[in-house]
Amino acid sequence: MDISIIKILIPAVLAFVIGIGITPLITHYLYKYKVWKKEGGKTAMNGMIATEFNRLKGDGETKTPRMGGIVIWGSVLLTVLLLAVLGEMFKNSIFAELDFFSRSQTWIPISTMILGAALGFLNDFYDVTHRRDGVSIRVRLLLISILAGSIGWWFYAKLGVDTVGIPFDGTLFVGWLIIPIFIILANALYASGVIDGIDGLSGGVFASIFISYAGVAVIQSQLDIAALCATIAGGILAFLWFNIPPARFWMTETGSMALTLTLAVIVFMTDSLGDGNGIALLFIIGLPLVATVISNIVQVIYRKVTGKKLLRIAPLHHHFEAIGWPSYKVTMRYWIISIFCAIFGIIIAAIA
Repeated sequence: MDISIIKILIPAVLAFVIGIGITPLITHYLYKYKVWKKEGGKTAMNGMIATEFNRLKGDGETKTPRMGGIVIWGSVLLTVLLLAVLGEMFKNSIFAELDFFSRSQTWIPISTMILGAALGFLNDFYDVTHRRDGVSIRVRLLLISILAGSIGWWFYAKLGVDTVGIPFDGTLFVGWLIIPIFIILANALYASGVIDGIDGLSGGVFASIFISYAGVAVIQSQLDIAALCATIAGGILAFLWFNIPPARFWMTETGSMALTLTLAVIVFMTDSLGDGNGIALLFIIGLPLVATVISNIVQVIYRKVTGKKLLRIAPLHHHFEAIGWPSYKVTMRYWIISIFCAIFGIIIAAIA
């Protein structure tokens, strides 16, 4: 078998197995220390009580542990560490081939995952120890913008990234604007993390997205990035095993912030750096995330202009619940859409 296939598949399976293995221990402590909100419900952006959300999800917030995202980044980081150590110990073996921790491809996204996981963990910790919704959204966006600005500067100044790939039409020169573009992308993807609102929904969607970008990276011969994406997908599937209804825990910020910020980096690294179109492909591969963000924006604008709500509740997946769709039907249909978007995205990457 081609070593490149083994390099991608074995870490993914290993991350899944490690994730399944560490979950009972993580679950034990999440329940032991009652890592859930002490008061359910949310307040809408206009300061009013979010009645629709509270009707749908309010009670569950005081019963289901948060911080389930630890399973994802924990299994990924343990896999990276294990393969790196084995690769160093046995330099002339298969383990050296499986080690995908490289300065040129995966150092930045793995570092970003660690930072995102840490920031999200702190927010979740504050969320469950105080009777409020964690750290202020303004503070979170500021921290993300600072981190994204630093990474964007690194792409521009150190890696020489100053163009954006345009499918079927080469590249578009943007110069230093690549920095604010990355900041906007990182914040938009972070905003899409609210898709973690129905049992099993975020896991299935994110798994499809990372598997698709693994395929995109393979097409670009960036095998270390492909292995990382597959490993993240393996960790997500381990999380999903326990997140299907009824969920044992929720991903929350420590998971969604780690995943969305890492995805932002991978999207950039599969763009002009890989002679590809990673940014443009996100609108196809990540369509459920795009729809989530757009539905929130449209809801806010429409309400400010008309004084009424366009959707029963935003984001879109909760609107479907509010109009009577069972949560499992919303989840399954999002999974189906995600799979087709992932396949279509890989096809575009191969021919563009």
